[in-house]
Amino acid sequence: MANQSIERLRDNVRTVFLGHARAVDLLLVGLIARGHVLIEDVPGVGKTVLARALAKSIECRFSRIQLTPDLLPGDVLGVSVFDSKTSQFEFKPGPVFANIILADEINRTTPRTQSALLEAMSEEQVSVENQTYPLKRPFMVVATQNPFEFEGTYHLPENQLDRFLLRIAVGYPERASEHRILTTQPSRGALENLEPVMKAADVIELQDRAPETKLDPAIVDYILDLVEATRESDELHLGVSPRGALALTQASQASALLNGRDYVTPDDVKTLFLPVCAHRVISKTYLHNGDANATDRVLQAILDRTASPR
Repeated sequence: MANQSIERLRDNVRTVFLGHARAVDLLLVGLIARGHVLIEDVPGVGKTVLARALAKSIECRFSRIQLTPDLLPGDVLGVSVFDSKTSQFEFKPGPVFANIILADEINRTTPRTQSALLEAMSEEQVSVENQTYPLKRPFMVVATQNPFEFEGTYHLPENQLDRFLLRIAVGYPERASEHRILTTQPSRGALENLEPVMKAADVIELQDRAPETKLDPAIVDYILDLVEATRESDELHLGVSPRGALALTQASQASALLNGRDYVTPDDVKTLFLPVCAHRVISKTYLHNGDANATDRVLQAILDRTASPR
């Protein structure tokens, strides 16, 4: 039943997102692993469509936050309002109190507002005026940003980036897919009419199953070999942290479940190594000349020379 539910969800998202299937699979890995996803790519490739298609495919509460330079933390988290009838302050929840949140153009808002999402993403709770409010499961932040636009943007700090399980690059669609986009224009009618194929309880059940996916000791050693190689690399200023190693493990377990298996294979780890780790490490070449692809090249080289279990 779980495999059928995942396939229905995957197919439903693909009816309106006509880009690369890998982007859909990575987004679903993030959902199953109870992680948050950063979709980073140039404008117009379907980042928002992908996030909205996922949200509409699940029968749960969705909110979109358009992040701008003048947005305040209270606009995201909520505020306490004085009620003259009861002579008490009443908390009005903000858009973060939803199941799936689209944080559009996250690098356009100030670090103060970016950090307002930090506790929510890491602890699944919000603290406002000495009061703590739990967030309901499933809870997932899907953030988008344009990596090549610097004017009017604020760089995401490392501790904020580390809260994202995966970073996805959507990429340009293939010619046949782009032909379908031009002729069907799915982001208009098809997206608005998309019906949910999964309930929130079904998502929670999948999320609870993911940690039960079998991890062979050889797979754990393989993950540790990759992580230690990043820490020992002369080309990286910063290696993968224990949190990053745990993220790679959890994402690999979710990938196995997504592909109908109850055990993790080396291929699960290989396909997720860059999406999980690239935004957690810093290449020395990037620091020197701003080469945005340098980190990916270093990690790919580590992946190529690290022996995987049979």
